[in-house]
Amino acid sequence: MAASGAARQLPEPTAPDAVVPERSGTAARLPDIARDTLTPFALAAAGANVIMQLSRLPVGHGVIKSPVESGRIDRHPIKRLRTTLSYIVVAMHGTPGERDHMRAEVNRSHRAVRSAPGDPVKYNAFDRELQLWVAACLYWGTEDLYIRLHGEPTPEQRDDFYRYAARFGTTLQVTEDMWPADREAFEKYWADGIEKIVVDDLTRRYLRAFAGLSFLPGPVRRVLGPTNRFLCVGFLPEPFREALGFRWSAADQRRFDRFCRAAAAVNRTLPGPVRGFPWNLYLWDVRRRIRDGRPIV
Repeated sequence: MAASGAARQLPEPTAPDAVVPERSGTAARLPDIARDTLTPFALAAAGANVIMQLSRLPVGHGVIKSPVESGRIDRHPIKRLRTTLSYIVVAMHGTPGERDHMRAEVNRSHRAVRSAPGDPVKYNAFDRELQLWVAACLYWGTEDLYIRLHGEPTPEQRDDFYRYAARFGTTLQVTEDMWPADREAFEKYWADGIEKIVVDDLTRRYLRAFAGLSFLPGPVRRVLGPTNRFLCVGFLPEPFREALGFRWSAADQRRFDRFCRAAAAVNRTLPGPVRGFPWNLYLWDVRRRIRDGRPIV
């Protein structure tokens, strides 16, 4: 993570009228949803999104069995958090050159992540179909969080962000033509993806332990684990809860709704640089690492 002294140099969040250069050479206005969703409260939904991604069996096995020691959240949680959040902020707010740099770094990390001969579950970190699922989860979760913080977006806002969100995949190996053509096509893709949720004993144990932060030291886990588990389950759509055996009552839903209303109210009062934290810090850190020739991932 960036040194503590870097906090004095935090960049301002992207301005509402900022433009983002695209590969075509044209400029695309940063969509409202992309601009307004990366707040401190996005961290509350991050764990649920990871669970959604890993609920596709090959993705889950690829992460759990990964030989890339430095990227394992159960062994290097701080580094894994940094690299994951850095990827998201670069995909959403980075320049084309920064996204290219991030793609190359992720590729380097992914080269060793593939199933061995004889493994019952086949996976490959370069599988574009699996990467499309990861990107779809990020898109779905970002829009869901926006709704909880700001209310329903207009159809124009949804369309604007949907087109923009393809970069969740194209910052990996997903090609632009693989991204479903429009939101209606995405809904069909998403419904089909829900049908493909499969978790086995290995992934179920891992993801339930992940929700409870079992990989953190005992005192930290005991303090933060129950809250993190509650938020993970709250942000999960019901099919994922069922697959993982999470119970969720009407009382739980009322408590979760109160949290979301409180988060939305607090979010509206935060000054710009605070509302952009820690994402502005991670973007600053990525740019520093690129400038200094240091690894991002």
